[in-house]
Amino acid sequence: MAYSFFALASRMKYINRWGLMRNLRNENLTEHSAECAMLSHALALVGNKYFGKNYDENKIAVYALYHDMSEIFTGDLPTPVKYFNESIRDSYKSLERNALDNALSKLPDELKESFSDVLLFEELDGDAKTIVKAADKLCAYLKCVEEYRNGNNEFKKALESSQKIVSELGEKVPEVKWFMQNVAESYEKSIDEL
Repeated sequence: MAYSFFALASRMKYINRWGLMRNLRNENLTEHSAECAMLSHALALVGNKYFGKNYDENKIAVYALYHDMSEIFTGDLPTPVKYFNESIRDSYKSLERNALDNALSKLPDELKESFSDVLLFEELDGDAKTIVKAADKLCAYLKCVEEYRNGNNEFKKALESSQKIVSELGEKVPEVKWFMQNVAESYEKSIDEL
């Protein structure tokens, strides 16, 4: 029997993000997931080294790799639409869960439990959820920085909004505040300046 989970996961590269905005550089879901995994891993390490946390940084990185896998089925629904009201938000959450259950059904039984933990991590681990969600917000902020720095005024309001979100998040998640104070500025530099 052929199991199609991994072939399905590889299709994340066909899902473009930021669909309502003109992008200077398109970003697909695979790119986003990889960046989110790197930032999640980094935030978890920062938490462990600077704030006395005990995160499993490798597990958190894997969670982040798959955190948007449901979008293979749903597409990247823009945030203003996804959270427009409680009814839409709840319906979308249900749709995401159905999509993840569908993806899990495409694995051999011996792997389903392990991947269930990965795909449904938001239901299982509050600390991991916090870090992955924080990394996801940082990814949005950094995308806005990149686009705006390169002259795309379409991202001006999105940058202001994401900057506010990340700033507020930094007051609750010290790892984000550390990242913003020690790392974020380097994303505004050219390769020669780095």
